[in-house]
Amino acid sequence: MLKVVWLGRRQIQGIQAGAKLRVRGRVAQRDGKSIVFNPSYEPAERLRVSLPALGEVPAGATTVEQVVRARLSESVGGLRGSVEAALPTVAFVVWWTVTKNLRPSLLVAGAVVVVALLLRLAQRQTPRFALSSLFAVAIAAVFALRSGRAEDVFLPGILYACGLLVLTLLTVAIRWPLVGFLLAAGNPEEPFAWRGHAGVRHLCSRLTLVLCGMYLVRVAVMLPLYLADQVGWLGVAKIALGWPLYAVAVAVMGAVLLTGRTPLDAD
Repeated sequence: MLKVVWLGRRQIQGIQAGAKLRVRGRVAQRDGKSIVFNPSYEPAERLRVSLPALGEVPAGATTVEQVVRARLSESVGGLRGSVEAALPTVAFVVWWTVTKNLRPSLLVAGAVVVVALLLRLAQRQTPRFALSSLFAVAIAAVFALRSGRAEDVFLPGILYACGLLVLTLLTVAIRWPLVGFLLAAGNPEEPFAWRGHAGVRHLCSRLTLVLCGMYLVRVAVMLPLYLADQVGWLGVAKIALGWPLYAVAVAVMGAVLLTGRTPLDAD
Protein backbone atom coordinates (compact mmCIF):
# COMPACT_ATOMS: atom_id res chain seq x y z
CA MET A 1 0.00 0.00 0.00
CA LEU A 2 1.38 3.40 -1.00
CA LYS A 3 0.17 6.56 0.72
CA VAL A 4 0.22 9.82 -1.24
CA VAL A 5 0.21 13.19 0.55
CA TRP A 6 0.08 16.73 -0.83
CA LEU A 7 1.22 19.04 1.93
CA GLY A 8 -0.75 22.24 2.56
CA ARG A 9 -3.60 21.33 0.19
CA ARG A 10 -7.04 20.17 1.24
CA GLN A 11 -8.40 19.62 -2.27
CA ILE A 12 -6.84 18.98 -5.67
CA GLN A 13 -8.81 19.51 -8.87
CA GLY A 14 -9.54 16.26 -10.70
CA ILE A 15 -8.85 14.02 -7.71
CA GLN A 16 -11.66 12.52 -5.68
CA ALA A 17 -12.43 9.35 -3.77
CA GLY A 18 -12.00 6.26 -5.95
CA ALA A 19 -9.88 8.02 -8.60
CA LYS A 20 -7.00 6.05 -10.10
CA LEU A 21 -3.70 7.85 -10.53
CA ARG A 22 -0.19 7.26 -11.72
CA VAL A 23 2.16 9.15 -9.39
CA ARG A 24 5.86 9.90 -9.61
CA GLY A 25 8.04 10.95 -6.69
CA ARG A 26 10.45 9.81 -3.99
CA VAL A 27 9.13 7.07 -1.72
CA ALA A 28 9.82 7.52 2.01
CA GLN A 29 9.15 5.22 4.94
CA ARG A 30 7.15 6.37 7.95
CA ASP A 31 5.87 4.06 10.70
CA GLY A 32 6.67 1.10 8.47
CA LYS A 33 4.51 2.41 5.59
CA SER A 34 5.50 3.74 2.17
CA ILE A 35 4.57 7.36 1.54
CA VAL A 36 5.17 9.91 -1.25
CA PHE A 37 4.95 13.64 -0.54
CA ASN A 38 3.79 16.11 -3.20
CA PRO A 39 4.23 13.77 -6.19
CA SER A 40 3.54 14.61 -9.80
CA TYR A 41 0.52 12.68 -11.00
CA GLU A 42 -1.52 11.74 -14.03
CA PRO A 43 -5.19 10.63 -14.00
CA ALA A 44 -5.67 7.05 -15.17
CA GLU A 45 -8.25 8.26 -17.71
CA ARG A 46 -5.38 9.62 -19.78
CA LEU A 47 -3.52 6.33 -19.78
CA ARG A 48 -3.76 3.36 -22.08
CA VAL A 49 -3.60 -0.10 -20.60
CA SER A 50 -3.17 -3.50 -22.16
CA LEU A 51 -5.21 -6.64 -21.58
CA PRO A 52 -4.22 -10.08 -22.90
CA ALA A 53 -7.42 -10.62 -24.88
CA LEU A 54 -7.76 -7.09 -26.28
CA GLY A 55 -4.30 -5.62 -26.59
CA GLU A 56 -4.09 -1.86 -26.11
CA VAL A 57 -7.24 -0.49 -24.48
CA PRO A 58 -8.19 3.14 -25.25
CA ALA A 59 -8.04 5.64 -22.40
CA GLY A 60 -11.09 5.50 -20.15
CA ALA A 61 -12.55 2.33 -21.70
CA THR A 62 -14.20 0.05 -19.15
CA THR A 63 -16.20 -2.31 -21.38
CA VAL A 64 -15.51 -4.50 -24.41
CA GLU A 65 -18.02 -2.43 -26.40
CA GLN A 66 -16.00 0.74 -25.86
CA VAL A 67 -12.81 -0.95 -27.08
CA VAL A 68 -14.48 -2.32 -30.24
CA ARG A 69 -16.11 1.05 -30.93
CA ALA A 70 -12.69 2.69 -30.88
CA ARG A 71 -11.27 0.04 -33.24
CA LEU A 72 -14.12 0.53 -35.73
CA SER A 73 -13.74 4.31 -35.72
CA GLU A 74 -10.07 3.89 -36.65
CA SER A 75 -10.97 1.77 -39.69
CA VAL A 76 -13.40 4.28 -41.27
CA GLY A 77 -11.99 6.80 -43.74
CA GLY A 78 -14.40 9.54 -42.74
CA LEU A 79 -16.37 11.73 -45.14
CA ARG A 80 -13.41 12.35 -47.44
CA GLY A 81 -12.67 8.65 -47.82
CA SER A 82 -16.34 8.02 -48.63
CA VAL A 83 -16.34 10.77 -51.28
CA GLU A 84 -13.16 9.37 -52.84
CA ALA A 85 -14.87 5.99 -53.12
CA ALA A 86 -18.07 7.40 -54.68
CA LEU A 87 -16.73 9.97 -57.17
CA PRO A 88 -15.23 7.48 -59.69
CA THR A 89 -18.61 5.76 -60.01
CA VAL A 90 -20.39 9.10 -60.47
CA ALA A 91 -17.88 10.14 -63.13
CA PHE A 92 -18.21 6.85 -65.00
CA VAL A 93 -22.02 6.79 -65.01
CA VAL A 94 -22.34 10.44 -66.06
CA TRP A 95 -19.79 10.15 -68.88
CA TRP A 96 -21.17 6.85 -70.13
CA THR A 97 -24.75 8.20 -70.07
CA VAL A 98 -23.70 11.17 -72.21
CA THR A 99 -21.34 9.42 -74.65
CA LYS A 100 -22.27 5.70 -74.51
CA ASN A 101 -18.52 5.13 -74.98
CA LEU A 102 -16.87 2.70 -72.59
CA ARG A 103 -13.18 3.59 -72.83
CA PRO A 104 -13.50 7.38 -72.29
CA SER A 105 -15.86 6.70 -69.37
CA LEU A 106 -13.27 4.45 -67.72
CA LEU A 107 -10.54 7.04 -68.37
CA VAL A 108 -12.61 9.77 -66.72
CA ALA A 109 -13.23 7.57 -63.67
CA GLY A 110 -9.52 6.77 -63.47
CA ALA A 111 -8.60 10.45 -63.79
CA VAL A 112 -10.83 11.29 -60.82
CA VAL A 113 -9.04 8.70 -58.70
CA VAL A 114 -5.60 9.95 -59.77
CA VAL A 115 -6.54 13.53 -58.83
CA ALA A 116 -7.73 12.34 -55.40
CA LEU A 117 -4.50 10.40 -54.93
CA LEU A 118 -2.32 13.37 -55.91
CA LEU A 119 -4.20 15.63 -53.49
CA ARG A 120 -3.59 13.15 -50.68
CA LEU A 121 0.11 12.99 -51.47
CA ALA A 122 0.43 16.78 -51.81
CA GLN A 123 -1.19 17.22 -48.39
CA ARG A 124 0.99 14.45 -46.92
CA GLN A 125 -2.03 12.44 -45.86
CA THR A 126 -2.51 8.70 -46.03
CA PRO A 127 -3.31 7.64 -49.62
CA ARG A 128 -4.89 4.38 -48.43
CA PHE A 129 -8.49 5.20 -49.43
CA ALA A 130 -7.53 6.79 -52.75
CA LEU A 131 -5.38 3.74 -53.56
CA SER A 132 -8.31 1.48 -52.74
CA SER A 133 -10.46 3.40 -55.23
CA LEU A 134 -7.70 3.20 -57.84
CA PHE A 135 -7.46 -0.56 -57.41
CA ALA A 136 -11.26 -0.94 -57.68
CA VAL A 137 -11.40 1.14 -60.88
CA ALA A 138 -8.53 -0.87 -62.41
CA ILE A 139 -10.27 -4.20 -61.72
CA ALA A 140 -13.57 -2.85 -63.06
CA ALA A 141 -11.82 -1.64 -66.23
CA VAL A 142 -10.33 -5.10 -66.85
CA PHE A 143 -13.76 -6.75 -66.62
CA ALA A 144 -15.50 -4.15 -68.77
CA LEU A 145 -12.85 -3.91 -71.49
CA ARG A 146 -12.66 -7.69 -71.87
CA SER A 147 -16.41 -8.00 -72.40
CA GLY A 148 -17.13 -4.62 -73.99
CA ARG A 149 -20.24 -4.28 -71.79
CA ALA A 150 -20.59 -1.17 -69.58
CA GLU A 151 -22.51 -3.06 -66.90
CA ASP A 152 -19.46 -5.25 -66.32
CA VAL A 153 -17.83 -2.28 -64.60
CA PHE A 154 -20.05 -3.20 -61.64
CA LEU A 155 -19.45 -6.95 -61.78
CA PRO A 156 -16.29 -6.97 -59.59
CA GLY A 157 -18.16 -5.09 -56.86
CA ILE A 158 -21.05 -7.56 -56.99
CA LEU A 159 -18.68 -10.53 -56.85
CA TYR A 160 -16.79 -8.85 -54.01
CA ALA A 161 -20.02 -8.41 -52.03
CA CYS A 162 -20.96 -12.05 -52.69
CA GLY A 163 -17.56 -13.17 -51.44
CA LEU A 164 -17.80 -11.08 -48.28
CA LEU A 165 -21.33 -12.32 -47.66
CA VAL A 166 -20.11 -15.92 -47.72
CA LEU A 167 -17.01 -15.04 -45.70
CA THR A 168 -18.86 -13.23 -42.91
CA LEU A 169 -21.39 -16.06 -42.57
CA LEU A 170 -18.61 -18.63 -42.52
CA THR A 171 -16.56 -16.81 -39.87
CA VAL A 172 -19.59 -16.61 -37.58
CA ALA A 173 -20.42 -20.29 -38.17
CA ILE A 174 -16.92 -21.44 -37.20
CA ARG A 175 -16.75 -18.96 -34.28
CA TRP A 176 -13.99 -16.83 -35.77
CA PRO A 177 -16.11 -13.71 -36.45
CA LEU A 178 -14.56 -11.29 -38.93
CA VAL A 179 -14.88 -8.23 -36.66
CA GLY A 180 -12.64 -9.99 -34.14
CA PHE A 181 -9.69 -9.40 -36.43
CA LEU A 182 -10.10 -5.65 -35.89
CA LEU A 183 -9.23 -6.32 -32.27
CA ALA A 184 -6.26 -8.39 -33.39
CA ALA A 185 -4.79 -5.25 -34.96
CA GLY A 186 -4.54 -3.74 -31.49
CA ASN A 187 -2.70 -6.75 -30.10
CA PRO A 188 -0.15 -7.82 -32.75
CA GLU A 189 1.89 -9.87 -30.27
CA GLU A 190 -1.12 -12.10 -29.50
CA PRO A 191 -3.50 -11.57 -32.44
CA PHE A 192 -5.84 -14.44 -31.52
CA ALA A 193 -6.02 -13.79 -27.78
CA TRP A 194 -9.47 -12.18 -28.20
CA ARG A 195 -10.96 -15.64 -28.79
CA GLY A 196 -10.22 -16.49 -25.16
CA HIS A 197 -12.73 -13.86 -24.00
CA ALA A 198 -16.31 -15.22 -24.23
CA GLY A 199 -17.84 -11.73 -24.18
CA VAL A 200 -15.61 -10.56 -27.03
CA ARG A 201 -16.46 -13.57 -29.20
CA HIS A 202 -20.19 -13.09 -28.71
CA LEU A 203 -20.05 -9.36 -29.39
CA CYS A 204 -17.91 -9.78 -32.50
CA SER A 205 -20.32 -12.42 -33.84
CA ARG A 206 -23.25 -10.00 -33.49
CA LEU A 207 -21.35 -7.20 -35.21
CA THR A 208 -20.22 -9.50 -38.02
CA LEU A 209 -23.84 -10.48 -38.66
CA VAL A 210 -24.62 -6.78 -39.15
CA LEU A 211 -21.94 -6.65 -41.86
CA CYS A 212 -23.40 -9.81 -43.34
CA GLY A 213 -26.78 -8.09 -43.65
CA MET A 214 -25.14 -5.14 -45.41
CA TYR A 215 -23.52 -7.38 -48.04
CA LEU A 216 -26.78 -9.29 -48.49
CA VAL A 217 -28.63 -6.06 -49.31
CA ARG A 218 -25.97 -5.06 -51.85
CA VAL A 219 -26.15 -8.39 -53.65
CA ALA A 220 -29.97 -8.56 -53.55
CA VAL A 221 -30.29 -5.10 -55.15
CA MET A 222 -27.40 -4.97 -57.59
CA LEU A 223 -27.41 -8.50 -59.02
CA PRO A 224 -30.92 -8.22 -60.58
CA LEU A 225 -29.98 -4.80 -62.03
CA TYR A 226 -26.81 -6.27 -63.52
CA LEU A 227 -28.73 -9.16 -65.10
CA ALA A 228 -31.21 -6.62 -66.55
CA ASP A 229 -28.37 -4.48 -68.06
CA GLN A 230 -29.49 -1.40 -66.11
CA VAL A 231 -26.22 0.58 -66.14
CA GLY A 232 -27.71 3.86 -64.89
CA TRP A 233 -29.54 2.23 -62.00
CA LEU A 234 -26.45 0.18 -61.19
CA GLY A 235 -24.53 3.43 -60.72
CA VAL A 236 -27.25 4.82 -58.47
CA ALA A 237 -27.38 1.59 -56.48
CA LYS A 238 -23.61 1.41 -56.07
CA ILE A 239 -23.49 4.91 -54.62
CA ALA A 240 -26.57 4.45 -52.41
CA LEU A 241 -25.38 1.05 -51.19
CA GLY A 242 -21.82 2.29 -50.66
CA TRP A 243 -21.10 4.69 -47.83
CA PRO A 244 -24.79 5.49 -47.03
CA LEU A 245 -25.52 1.79 -46.41
CA TYR A 246 -22.23 1.46 -44.55
CA ALA A 247 -23.30 4.41 -42.38
CA VAL A 248 -26.55 2.59 -41.57
CA ALA A 249 -24.60 -0.56 -40.70
CA VAL A 250 -22.24 1.45 -38.47
CA ALA A 251 -25.26 3.04 -36.78
CA VAL A 252 -26.71 -0.40 -36.03
CA MET A 253 -23.34 -1.58 -34.77
CA GLY A 254 -23.07 1.60 -32.71
CA ALA A 255 -26.42 0.88 -31.10
CA VAL A 256 -25.18 -2.58 -30.15
CA LEU A 257 -21.97 -1.11 -28.77
CA LEU A 258 -23.72 1.66 -26.83
CA THR A 259 -26.21 -0.66 -25.15
CA GLY A 260 -23.76 -3.45 -24.32
CA ARG A 261 -21.94 -3.59 -20.98
CA THR A 262 -19.52 -6.51 -21.34
CA PRO A 263 -16.78 -6.08 -18.70
CA LEU A 264 -13.18 -6.09 -19.89
CA ASP A 265 -12.16 -8.75 -17.40
CA ALA A 266 -15.04 -11.15 -18.14
CA ASP A 267 -14.15 -14.83 -18.49
